[in-house]
Amino acid sequence: MDGMDRKIEKRPGLSRKQIWYIIFGALLLTVLGIIIFGDKSSKYNVDVSRITIDEVKRDVFQDYITVQGTVEPITTIYLDAVEGGRVEEILIEEGNMVKQGDVILRLSNDNLLLEITNNEAMVVRAINEVRSARLQMDQTLLNYKRQIIDLETDVIQQKRQFENNRVLFARNHISREEFDQSREAYETSSEQLDLLKVNFRNDSIYRSIQISSLEASVESMEKSMNIIRRRLGNLNLKATVDGELATLNPEIGEVVTYGTRVGTINILDSYKLRVEIDEHYIARVQRGLTGECDFAGVPYHGLITKIYPEVQNGRFSVDMVFTEKVPEQIRIGQTSRIRLQLGESKEGILLTKGGFYQTTGGQWVFVLDPSEEFAVKRDISIGRQNPRYYEVLEGLEPGEKVIVSSYQNYADHDKLILKHNR
Repeated sequence: MDGMDRKIEKRPGLSRKQIWYIIFGALLLTVLGIIIFGDKSSKYNVDVSRITIDEVKRDVFQDYITVQGTVEPITTIYLDAVEGGRVEEILIEEGNMVKQGDVILRLSNDNLLLEITNNEAMVVRAINEVRSARLQMDQTLLNYKRQIIDLETDVIQQKRQFENNRVLFARNHISREEFDQSREAYETSSEQLDLLKVNFRNDSIYRSIQISSLEASVESMEKSMNIIRRRLGNLNLKATVDGELATLNPEIGEVVTYGTRVGTINILDSYKLRVEIDEHYIARVQRGLTGECDFAGVPYHGLITKIYPEVQNGRFSVDMVFTEKVPEQIRIGQTSRIRLQLGESKEGILLTKGGFYQTTGGQWVFVLDPSEEFAVKRDISIGRQNPRYYEVLEGLEPGEKVIVSSYQNYADHDKLILKHNR
C-alpha cells in the first residue's frame, strides 16, 4: 500500500449525531419538567394602584350593625267606618288635635233610615199583638172565673139538696128516684167544676206562654232597634282617643263602605323608632336588644319591643322605644342612624370589609405573598360582621395582607401578579 492509500483513524469522542440526540433529550426533559412540576395556576396581571390591600389584625370585635330608624308616634289608632254612607260634612281637618268623642265627619245613609222605619213599624206591630193577647187573656180569665163561680154555686146548692134528700129518703118521705136524681145532679156538677178548673189552668198556662213568647219577641225587636239606632249614631264618625288627626282620607260626596280605613289618630304621649334591618340578621335580632341613636348631637338609648315577621324587599322591621328620655323637639318622620348591638364584644381576627365579599361570599380571598409580588387564592371562613369588619374564623393569620377590593374582573384566576408602578 502506498502513501496515497493511508488509512484515516477515527478520533475519540461523541459524534455530531449523538450530540444532537443529547440536546434534544435535554430539551424534552425540560419541557416535561415544566409541564409536570411547573406552576399551572391561572395568572392575571393587576395594577397595585387599582386595588385595595389591607392587613389582617387581631383586635376586639364589636358585634353591632348600623341601621336607620324613622320616628313614629308610640301608638297609632286607626279610624274605620263601622257604617257605610255618603260623606256629607267634614268637621275636623287632618293635622288638627282632637278629643275623644269629637265628631270628625258625618255620613248619610237613606237605606239605613228606611231600615230603621221598617223596624220601628215591626216593633209597634209586635207590641200591639202583645197588648191584644194580654187583653184577650184577661177577658178569658174573667169568663172562666164567672163560670167557676156559677158552677161552684150550683154545686153547693145541689150538695145541700142531696144531703136533705138523703135524710128524707132515710125517713121514707121521698122516693128513691128523687134521691138518686139529686145525687147524680150533685156529682155531675162537681165533675163539671173540676173539668172547668182544669181547662182554666191549662188555658192560663198556654196564654202565659204565648204572651211570654210575644214579649220576648218584642224585647228582641227593641234590642235590634237599639242596635240600628246605634248604627244611625255611627254615621257620625268620632275620635276614639285624644291625639292628632294624622290622616283623613275621604272627600265630601264620596261613598264610604263598611270597614273602609278613613283615617288615623296619633297618640303623642311618646314616640318610637321604626327600624328596617337586612334579612341577613333576622335570626339574631330579638326583643330586648339595645341600640344607640343620635338627635342633635345628643346620644339616646333604645330597646327593641316588637319584631314584625314580614320580610319585604330583603328587609324586615322592628320597633324601638326610648329607654331613658325622649329627645326634645322630636318630629314624626324624622330619621336617625342607630348602632344596634347584636351581641357581646370579644377578641378575634379581623378583616376589613370590602367589595370582594360580593364575588366570593366570604368563602375565599386573594392573600399576598410575603414578597408582595403576587397574591394567591385561599379558602377562608367568616363568622360575624359589623359595618367595618368581618370576623375571620379560619384561613388567615394576623399580619397577612389581603386584597379587599372587588374581584369582579379576575375572580376566575388563581394567582394575581402585582405590578408596582415606580
